[in-house]
Amino acid sequence: MRGQGWAKRIGAVAGAGALTLAWVLVGCDSVMEAMGESLPTGRPEPCPEGGVRLVEGEGNAAMGLRVADFQLINCGSAAYRLEGYPEIRLLDGEDRPLQVDIGHGTHGVTSSAAADGDAPPQRVTLEPGQAATTGLLWRNLVTGSTVPAAEGRVLELVPKPGAPRLTLRLSAPVDLGDTGKLGLSAWSAPGR
Repeated sequence: MRGQGWAKRIGAVAGAGALTLAWVLVGCDSVMEAMGESLPTGRPEPCPEGGVRLVEGEGNAAMGLRVADFQLINCGSAAYRLEGYPEIRLLDGEDRPLQVDIGHGTHGVTSSAAADGDAPPQRVTLEPGQAATTGLLWRNLVTGSTVPAAEGRVLELVPKPGAPRLTLRLSAPVDLGDTGKLGLSAWSAPGR
């Protein structure tokens, strides 16, 4: 009995060694194909028109108060300057615009002591590869049955006047309930 356990272990080690050797000799692409794994394309996503990319950051939901951060990454080859607030629009799951009252800062959603959204706008310059952040603040609150609850599934954002509109499908919805009110923070540089 004791010898069989060791034989299985040695067989497993030998098998792993053979797989590693095959990987080195044949190349990982062939081994991955043989194992039924998909191959990475190796092609990075092209930088959108305008030289910046919008990505979803972290969010937080506590006791009905919601926050979501979004990063604008300079994927171009020149510096990108921002100041103030982006222009945003929320769309539902069928890409229809939602009626939302969007205001700067906390916009009365909560007290400024509870959130950082009321920081004054500052000029932000992003060198290639750097990112700036903006955030949304809202309450998931349903106050009556006569107004349907709104749920944003797509964020459209114009980083600055004259820039191309960026569209991002959200992994977590902006679940406004029936409040229809959203706070928007100014652009901020990393580390601020």
